Amino acid sequence: MTSSLSPTTMGPGQDAPATVTVSVSGMSCAGCASRLERHLKSQAGVADAMVNFALERATVAVDDNGPEIGAVIAAVGDAGFEATPFSRDERPEEKQALRAEARTLVILGMAVLLTLPLVGKMIASLAGAPVTFSPWWELVLATPVQFVAGWRFYRGAWSALKHRSGTMDSLVALGTSAAYFYSLAVLVFGIGEGHLYFESAAVIVTLILAGRVLEARAKRKTGEAVRALMNLRPETAMVMRDGAYKKLPLAMVREDDTVLVRPGSRVPVDGEIIEGSSDVDESMLTGESMPVAHGVGDMVFTGTVNGLGALTLKVTAVAEDSRLGKIVQVVENAQAGKAPVQALVDRVSAVFVPSVLVIAIVTFVAWLALGYGAEAAMTAAVAVLVIACPCALGLATPTAIVAGMGAAARSGILFRNVEALETAFNLKTVVFDKTGTLTEGRPQVVDLQPVSGEASEALRLAGAVQAGSDHPLAQAFVTYASGKGISLPMAQGVEVKAGFGLSGEVEGHRVTVGNAAMMETNEISLDRAPQTDPGYTSAYVAVDGVLAAVVLLQDRPRAEAGTVVASLKARALKTVVLSGDAPAVVGKLADELDLDKSYGGVLPEEKAERVNALRAESGVIAMVGDGINDAPALASADVGIAMGSGTDVALETAGVTLMRSDLSLIPAVVELSRKTVWKIRQNLFWAFIFNVTGIPLAAFGLLNPMIAGGAMAFSSVLVLSNSLLLRGWKAEASK
Repeated sequence: MTSSLSPTTMGPGQDAPATVTVSVSGMSCAGCASRLERHLKSQAGVADAMVNFALERATVAVDDNGPEIGAVIAAVGDAGFEATPFSRDERPEEKQALRAEARTLVILGMAVLLTLPLVGKMIASLAGAPVTFSPWWELVLATPVQFVAGWRFYRGAWSALKHRSGTMDSLVALGTSAAYFYSLAVLVFGIGEGHLYFESAAVIVTLILAGRVLEARAKRKTGEAVRALMNLRPETAMVMRDGAYKKLPLAMVREDDTVLVRPGSRVPVDGEIIEGSSDVDESMLTGESMPVAHGVGDMVFTGTVNGLGALTLKVTAVAEDSRLGKIVQVVENAQAGKAPVQALVDRVSAVFVPSVLVIAIVTFVAWLALGYGAEAAMTAAVAVLVIACPCALGLATPTAIVAGMGAAARSGILFRNVEALETAFNLKTVVFDKTGTLTEGRPQVVDLQPVSGEASEALRLAGAVQAGSDHPLAQAFVTYASGKGISLPMAQGVEVKAGFGLSGEVEGHRVTVGNAAMMETNEISLDRAPQTDPGYTSAYVAVDGVLAAVVLLQDRPRAEAGTVVASLKARALKTVVLSGDAPAVVGKLADELDLDKSYGGVLPEEKAERVNALRAESGVIAMVGDGINDAPALASADVGIAMGSGTDVALETAGVTLMRSDLSLIPAVVELSRKTVWKIRQNLFWAFIFNVTGIPLAAFGLLNPMIAGGAMAFSSVLVLSNSLLLRGWKAEASK
């Protein structure tokens, strides 16, 4: 089973159920997807189900004793569609779709050749140059189009009818059949006013079939970003076997294998470099255009391009377990999700086809009642059936989401779910963590002022306590001591108090290092502490309960921080910094970067509370942090944005993950969200406008059935083409 259903569908405190994902063929419109989704949800053991019309995929969340993949495929078949197991590696549904498209193209070619003479006769008649053309030849030409090219519509309509539902196939089958069989009755039995509509039925079938081909191609293009990522993974690797390197299929590579990556080739696995050094192009993962130098002990990832040096790797992850595989899974899961606005579309789609059928019947009866005759009544009713296309409505949201998220992935931005994408559209405030987010995250010791004893001794003891810590401030102490040539002794019993500092035993002395609150907690007097510049971070060193030194540290702002803040403010967003550092230090940074507000001295567990308070004050909030220390705040924000290199923690915690530590991607997140949501709204506008204006025009006899068929096909192509414009989007940072 593959985990694909968004966890957001589950309630708080619930364990996410196992999920089964299958590729579905045979859906012709949003009504099909809605019907299949309802059918799957009705199955025993199914907790939830989601069907994506654009991706042609169904994801089913199953209970402990719920159906296995075979039962899900059978359930899809019961609903009148075909399903195959979804595989990110093999993607059989893509090959199947290409074969189906090739067959459709052949049938479409036949339909075009048979329809052209009928259209030629019609055009000639309209031009005042009647063409002698036996009506029996019209029957001969139109019949294969109606029942060969149009067979898929009959098959889909019959499947829907068996399940007491209606789809776009139902509308097309009814409309063209009415035109065809009315003409047949006129020709064979001489009823009616003598006008034949064979050309109308043939043209409608041909146009809609052509629209389906264009629609299928456009839908395939919307998912090209994810397929392009997957195609970056080599199919083979040079693996050490029996003392020699052998080229093996990637499926045979295992964790802890030794793999050789030759100069200029793509890295086939995630692995740690155990021999060699080289510059590696990681742009496909991070969007960063410049190659990154790597040596022994560094990690390299699947799909990146090795430079001029040979690398020997110890394999840490392969295929779906690799970082590339996890990125693809995150993007696909997000693309398969439904934006909140889609709920409206689903409700409309559920009643759309039955409503159209009622309107068509009312139209037919009304024209007869007004004395216009069966021919005019039939023409108006057929036009209503044909113009009422729910395809564009069903494609409006998912195609924009697929295209937008694919473009984001190419620029190093990962949206974990659709909700994050849509919520970012309404952002009012962006809250930044300070250390490592707005700043470089590498504080430096600026000065050490002794209070009692020698400065070097205070530094030696303080460095010893912090030598085992990964905290940036601790590492600054260690680096400063190393630069002074001071050898650090071993510390024992080190205790860390998050947000305050740490303490431990060094050579029989109790050493405490931390902020003023840490000193106060340990009843260490700061009366003798010298006055320092409040713009620096002050750390205090105490030995055996007596203040020994004051250390001044500074963490420089990132080079792009000021530009990013200005860019966000230009988009009418408020900017706030939230940090555990002293209020004066945080305030100085806020003034330097022109942030709207600053909050210092905030403990890690208090950050989430502060985020909630800011939301109540300002509206929709994004929190930007590193995805680990800021996890509670990221989870509390409306949109959590994790900076960094795409670690597993970041992928699981935040709604948005930036694959490189580049602040300039923050405005890009806002820009892409706004562009995607606007595309969705534009698509829905066009989808609704075609129906809202087209159905009344058809009902009042102002729309020819053939024109209705062309307009219906055009509406789907228009929506898809509008969504595809997002494929060209790039974050400014990656240009």
